[in-house]
Parts: sequence; structure tokens; C-alpha cells
Amino acid sequence: MIQAIRRYEISEAQELAIRRLAVSGFVLVVVIFCAARLLNVYPWNERLFDLWAYWSTRFGLDYASARPGASGAYIYSPAFAHLISPLTALPLPVFMAIWTAFVAATLYWLAGWRSFFISLFIPVVMSIAIGQTDLLMAAAIVIGFRWPVAWFLPIVTKLTPGVGLVWFAVRREWRSLTIALAATVVIAAASFLIDPQAWLGWFAMLGRMEFPAPGDGVYLPVPVWVRLPLVAALIVWGARSNRRWVLPVGVCLSLPTVWLNTPTILVAILPMLSRGALAPAGRWLRAGGSPIASPLAIPWSRWRRRARRAGLVLRRELGGLSAFAAAGSAGSVLAARGEFASQSGDEDGVIRG
Repeated sequence: MIQAIRRYEISEAQELAIRRLAVSGFVLVVVIFCAARLLNVYPWNERLFDLWAYWSTRFGLDYASARPGASGAYIYSPAFAHLISPLTALPLPVFMAIWTAFVAATLYWLAGWRSFFISLFIPVVMSIAIGQTDLLMAAAIVIGFRWPVAWFLPIVTKLTPGVGLVWFAVRREWRSLTIALAATVVIAAASFLIDPQAWLGWFAMLGRMEFPAPGDGVYLPVPVWVRLPLVAALIVWGARSNRRWVLPVGVCLSLPTVWLNTPTILVAILPMLSRGALAPAGRWLRAGGSPIASPLAIPWSRWRRRARRAGLVLRRELGGLSAFAAAGSAGSVLAARGEFASQSGDEDGVIRG
């Protein structure tokens, strides 16, 4: 059994080799994926993806027929379209390749060498494949703890994730709240000056209160107006108890429609845990000087130490049992030999007699 326990232990050199292999594998997959899009290989050039919806804004913004859940429909605010307009000016294959590389780089920033394994989960694969903004919102949440201006991105894309700003209000971090709101207002105002008609069309689309049809895909069938109060209460609890991991959960559940790919936002939790402290985002977050007091971060290190102690105790006990068994078997052998020798002596005496 001792050999079985030692079989699952790896040295630091082996762990480093696994990390390097994971990073190399992730980079290779991303390069192949981006090359497929750059070379316009089907189905990665399919116009049903969200990437096509972003790129199509180069032709103008028309919200009259836009409906949530419809393939290739652009339903984000005009501000997001204006922000990415330098990219949408590129040919579609180039735009898709650059966007995919950028999203993959964001995943690596959040998860580090674990990106390869995290990208195997269906929501994450789906999010990267269709070009969703889930990972960008996850990064905005993490960045927002130090630079609140990053909160403009979830708001100008999905709008309802703005409920996450309740975190700053509950904690009385008025400066952060002001920066987040001011940045959003400034970006929206500049976008409105560029194309006021597009904004009027977007507001009209929101006023129609349309939601995906059952055949549009897999999503959480709970209306957003039911989820938002619960999400706000969750964020209030997290802000009061200093549980940062609550924000990604709240943003994930606050989206107008929670699709199958939406849980990708939860990748933002990893840099907040001790397990993700060495990821680029984890190091950056801790470099700000503010401690991360999360109930998920502290017990993990304790569990790890306890597991090591338990393993050492188990190994020691098993070693003692093995030594005791070996000593017992050796004693039995010696006793058997002594008995055999005595019996042989008796037999020799009888023969001689």
C-alpha cells in the first residue's frame, strides 16, 4: 500500500514539466484554432457565431429586427460596437482570428497553466468558439477590484451586470463606485454623439422586452426580473462578509439570458483562490496590496496541509505495520527453524540410540 501511495506522488520537477506541457498544449490549440479562422476554414467561419454579429456592425446598427437568441443578431449597446470598430474594419477572417487570440489570452491571464484543462469544459469551449464576451467580463470583474473603470464593459454589453456595482455601495467605496459609473456614462455619451439613432433603436429593442424562444438554445428559463433581486441580495451578503467570489457568481446569474456558455464567467473566481494565486491575474490582484479574505481561499491551504499531514501519518503507520509484520514473519521463520532443528536433534538421538 505504501508503494501505491507513493505512486501518485509527483516531484516538483514533474509538476513543472506538467505545467510546461499544459501551456505548450494550450498555445498549440489556440494557434491551430486561430489559423483555421484566418484561413477561412469551415465551420469556424460560420456567420451564425456571435463573432459575425460583432463584425457586421461595420455595416451599421439596426435594432428593428434584432431579437435575443437569434443567430447572428447584434443586441449589445452601440457603445460596444463603437469601441471595437477599429477591429471590425478588418476582413472577417482576420477579425475572427484576432478576437479568438485575444479571448484565449484573457483565459490564460485568468487561469495560467490551468487554461488548457479549463478550456476542456463545454461552456468555456463554446464561449471561445462563438466569440462570446464571457471571459472579457470575467477579466473585467477581476480588474475592477483595483481599477473600477473596467466595469464599463459588462454594462455596455449586457447592461444588467451593472448590479455588481452594489458591491462598492455596500462597502462604502464611493470613489470606486463613482469611477465605474462615470466611465460608463462618458463612454455611452460619446457613443450617443456618434450615432444617436442607434441608441434610440437600442432603447426601443429593450422596451420590447423580447426573450429567446425555446428552440434558440439551452438557457436558464428564469426571467431576469426574478433573478436580479436575488443577485443583489447575494452581492450585498458577499460585500459585507468580504467574499469576492460572490461577484462572478452574481454577474453570471444577472445576465438577461443565462446561456450554456455563461458559466464561463466563473473563471474569474480562480485568481481569488489560493490555488490560482500564481496565475497572472492572481499575482496582479495581490500586487495591489489589499488582502483577499475569501472563505474559499483560506480553507484550501489548510486542507492541503492537513492532507499532507494525514499522508505522512498514514505512511508512517503503514511503515510501522509493515515493519511489525516483517518482524513477525521473521520471528515465525526463526521459530520454525528452531523447532525443526530441535526435532531433527531428537530424531538423530533416537537413531543413534
